[in-house]
Amino acid sequence: MANNHPFIASMRFYDDHAHRLFDQYQSLGFEHAHGEWLHQLPEQAGLALDIGAGSGRDAKALAERGWQVMAVEPAVKLRTLGQRHTHERDVSWIDDTLPALNCVRQLSQRFQLILVSAVWMHLSPIEQQRALCVICSLLAPGGLLVITCREGPNSDERQFQPVNVAELDSWAQDLALLPMQASLNSDQLGRKAVAWHLRVFKLPDDGTGALPSLRHIIVNDDKASSYKLGLLRTLTRLADSAPGIVISRTEEWVTVPLGAVGLFWLKLYRPLLIEHQLRQAPGIKGYGFAKDDFYRLKQVSPHDLRIGSPFYDPNAAATVMRAIRDACQTILKMPAHFTTWPGSLRPMFDGSYQGIRIREQAVRLDSATLASFGKFRIPTSLWDSMSRYACWLEPAIVHEWVQLMQRYDASYDIGKLHQALQWQESRRNTQQVRQLVSQRLKDPSPLPCVWSQKDLHRWTYAVDHCFPWSRWNNNDLWNLLPATEKANHAKSDLLPSAGVMQKAKQDILHWWHYLDDDKIVRQQFRDEAAVALPLATSSATLDMLFDSALLQRQRLKANQQLAEWMGIA
Repeated sequence: MANNHPFIASMRFYDDHAHRLFDQYQSLGFEHAHGEWLHQLPEQAGLALDIGAGSGRDAKALAERGWQVMAVEPAVKLRTLGQRHTHERDVSWIDDTLPALNCVRQLSQRFQLILVSAVWMHLSPIEQQRALCVICSLLAPGGLLVITCREGPNSDERQFQPVNVAELDSWAQDLALLPMQASLNSDQLGRKAVAWHLRVFKLPDDGTGALPSLRHIIVNDDKASSYKLGLLRTLTRLADSAPGIVISRTEEWVTVPLGAVGLFWLKLYRPLLIEHQLRQAPGIKGYGFAKDDFYRLKQVSPHDLRIGSPFYDPNAAATVMRAIRDACQTILKMPAHFTTWPGSLRPMFDGSYQGIRIREQAVRLDSATLASFGKFRIPTSLWDSMSRYACWLEPAIVHEWVQLMQRYDASYDIGKLHQALQWQESRRNTQQVRQLVSQRLKDPSPLPCVWSQKDLHRWTYAVDHCFPWSRWNNNDLWNLLPATEKANHAKSDLLPSAGVMQKAKQDILHWWHYLDDDKIVRQQFRDEAAVALPLATSSATLDMLFDSALLQRQRLKANQQLAEWMGIA
C-alpha cells in the first residue's frame, strides 16, 4: 500500500477486478477466515482499524459484534463496494495507504484492535518495518494487532513482496509488542501453492497505564545520554531477577536498596566503558560515576558484581563499595531526577542517599550492605510491569540503546554494540556446582538425580538449570540441580510442571540440604535464594524455599507462557 510502481500496479488490478474480488472475498465468511484468532478479541468492544478493508466483510462482521470500525482501503472501486456493503453498520471508510497512514494519524485516535489482513506482502521489507512502527503508535494500551500475510507465487498482475516473518517478530519485539499467537496455514480458497502466516501481537497494559509510560521513556523520551535507559534496564533486571530485594511495598511504592540499583548500574556500564570504550553521551565529557574506582573494576570479575557476592580482600572491597556509592549519587542526581511522567515535570522515581563511611575491610554485598547506601522507590505499578514483562521490555531497551550509541558515533559496529550490552552474567555457568557434585560423589551414600531418582554414582551426571537458562538467566546455587545426562537432555529448555516439581521435591531438598550444610557455600546459597525467589528470606526453612520456588515457577509460566516438561516418560 505504498506509493511505488508495484503498489500502483496492484491497486490498478484491484480496481479493474473490483466486482470479481468482492465476490471472492465475500465467498469466505469472517469466522472461517479469522476464526483461529477470534478468541483473542476482548470481551469489551472498542475502536477497530481495518487496514486494507477490501470488500468490507471483516469491517461489517466486527461492527455486528459491537465494534466501531474505521476501514482503510486505497482502491477506489473496491472501497465503493465495501461502503455499500457496510452502510448500515458503524463503519467509516478512509482512503489511506501504508506505511505512512497520514490520514489515520491525523485523527489522533488509538485503537483497541488493528487488523491488517492480506496486506503485508504489498509492502517492501523497508516499508514493512516502517509500517509496523506507525501501526504500533496507533495501538491503545492493551490493544491487539492482527497481521495475516500470503506466502507463495501469484498468477495475476499483482506483485507481492517477500515477507520474512522472523524479521517481523524481531521488529515487534524491538517495539515492546507481546507475541500472542503465530501460525502458518494452508489457503482457504484451495490454492495449493499458497499459504498464510498469522501473527497476533498485543501492546501490553496492566490496567494502570504503567507499560505505556515505560514504553514512552524507552522509545520517545528525550535522552541527553544513555542514563535513562540505563536506569530502566537496571530496574527491570532487578524486578525480574531479584524480587526478594524489595525492602517494603505499598499500594503506591516499592522500595529497594539504593545500593542494589547502583550495583546493577555498574554491571551494565562496566563493559560499555571499560571493555569497549563506547560513548554514552555526545561529546567528550566524562561521566559522574566513572571515577578511578569504577575503572579499577577492570580487575573484578563481572560474575562477582552480584547481590550476595563476598569480597574478602579489603582493597577490592573498598573499591567496589566506593564505585557503588558514586553510581548511586549519579543515579539520584541525573536519571532519577530527569525521568518524568509523560507530559509532566514530575519525576517517576524517588530516592534518598544515606552517607556511608567506607573502610578497607571485607564485605558481602547482601541486602543489608546495599541498603546502607540509602533507599530507592519505584511506583508499584511500574515495578510490577517490569517484573511481568521484563523479557519484552529489555530487548526494546537494548534496541533503543544501540540506536542511541550509533547517533553518538556512526562508525560503531552494531554487532559490537549488542555484544557490549549483553548482560555479563548472561552466560550459562555451572562450574561451581559441578565441583560441588564431584565433591559430593566422593561420599558413597546415594546422590539421586532430581528428575529420575537414579543414583549419580552409577550414571554420567549433568548440572541442570531447574528453571531453564534460555528463558531466565539464573546461575544461582538453588537453581542448579544434579541430574543424569539423559534427564537433562530430555528436559532441555522446558519448565518443569508443578507435578514434576512436587515429585522431585525430596531429591531437590536432599541436594539443598547438602549445600546448606556446607559452611563455605551456605551463605551464598541462602542469599541468592532470598533475592531471587518471591517471599523467600535468608532464614527460611528449605521447605519454605521450595514453596517459593514453586511460586517462581508459576510466575515464569504466567509471564512468559513457557512450555512445560511433564517428566521422563
